[in-house]
Amino acid sequence: MKKTVAAALASAAILSSVSASASELVEQEFSVPGFADFLAIDGDTVWTTNDGRVEQWSTEGKLAATPMPRPCGTMAVGYGSLWVANCPDANLYRIDLDTAEVQTIIETGIANPKGETNVVEGAGSIWVPSAATGQIARIDPASNTVIASVTVDPGTFYLAYGFDALWAVSSDGQTLQKIDPATNEVVGKVSLGKQPGFLAAGEGGVWVQEQGDGTVASVDPETMELVGRIKVGENLIYGDIDVGGGAVWLRTTDDQTFAKIDPATMQVVTRAGAAAGSGALRYTDAGIWTSAHDNQTLSWWSEPAAAAEE
Repeated sequence: MKKTVAAALASAAILSSVSASASELVEQEFSVPGFADFLAIDGDTVWTTNDGRVEQWSTEGKLAATPMPRPCGTMAVGYGSLWVANCPDANLYRIDLDTAEVQTIIETGIANPKGETNVVEGAGSIWVPSAATGQIARIDPASNTVIASVTVDPGTFYLAYGFDALWAVSSDGQTLQKIDPATNEVVGKVSLGKQPGFLAAGEGGVWVQEQGDGTVASVDPETMELVGRIKVGENLIYGDIDVGGGAVWLRTTDDQTFAKIDPATMQVVTRAGAAAGSGALRYTDAGIWTSAHDNQTLSWWSEPAAAAEE
């Protein structure tokens, strides 16, 4: 989610679970000094990476902060902890969700020290892209140790978990790989478009940003066939993606803050907010969190009734 130039205004829109009209959608914006970027949902709160720390926020404001050298990439929440990649030292921080204290630091390796990467939870484990040559580390949260290493295509930095499988994207190789957690092996692969990146698994498919083409690719998780592509803009560098509430949600850098995609029709049905440069997005049943590190802000998007109650 590197810096890009913010552009043009776009229309407001409704969330998948609300009935408010587009013009009534409420954005609650918070000033967040530094470089608020990647997001992870923890109940009614959200964690964000920032300069030299991770922070926990609610719609009431900042709740906690945990210092660490340079948190990078998408974080995972699970087993009472926040799991955060630390790029300078190529390791993984485990942070207690209740106390915001560092519980342990695990030597894993980080495949992309620039920070465009994912840490994900699934199949009783935490998964981390650990080497640019093509390795994913599997961590056991009970022992805080690496229990397996999965061989994947070189340049695999992006992960998601869903449909009982780990999904991994190599931007350099332009591939989506399906990994069976029972064997820790790649069991399927499909070719993608230009500069594939962040991905999400759910709502009937595996959805991958093809950042260089400005498209989102949909892949069938069973057949590993490319179902189709949705054109969103000129490019999707770099942004973010999530699924939930019967929709695919895409944080963009041009034209709008985020877009909503109907997975059934493969159409963009909502373009919400003004372009706000690069950042992240996470869906919840009550609303959507977005970050805009170029503007040093976090935003909570919800229907008016929900916003009035907060």
